[in-house]
Amino acid sequence: MNPHDIRFTGRWKTRLPPDAMYAKLADIGGYPAWWPNFSSVRHTGERECEFVISSVLPYALTVRLTAVVEDPIERILEATLDGDIMGSVRWAVEPDGPHGCVAQFTEHVVVRKAALRRWMPLARPLFRINHSLAMRAGHRALNGLGA
Repeated sequence: MNPHDIRFTGRWKTRLPPDAMYAKLADIGGYPAWWPNFSSVRHTGERECEFVISSVLPYALTVRLTAVVEDPIERILEATLDGDIMGSVRWAVEPDGPHGCVAQFTEHVVVRKAALRRWMPLARPLFRINHSLAMRAGHRALNGLGA
């Protein structure tokens, strides 16, 4: 594994119906309205946007996302990422009985931002915690609990 690679996985349970959850995740332009870590989203093409993610740690990432799979029937979203990080992200939304749904998240990226690459070997655990806090903020916002 490259010393600048990092993989993240997660699972969000929510009361939203699966189709509503898929629609919320597919609407990246709407992320800043509910996900506190998304500072901005700017559409740059039909299936492409650039966004800025802020974090607990003193840095922000600028990333271009290009949609690869948008399947509302199977409720799968996949995209490539390029910019301060490069790689891929995937969401898969499944029903959770009468309780809403579960959204599985996977991300595999290579850190490209020079300031972060310098610290990656030592700060990997901090980057994981930072990512976890950002994901928790999004999950809590979706569940109406605030950040």
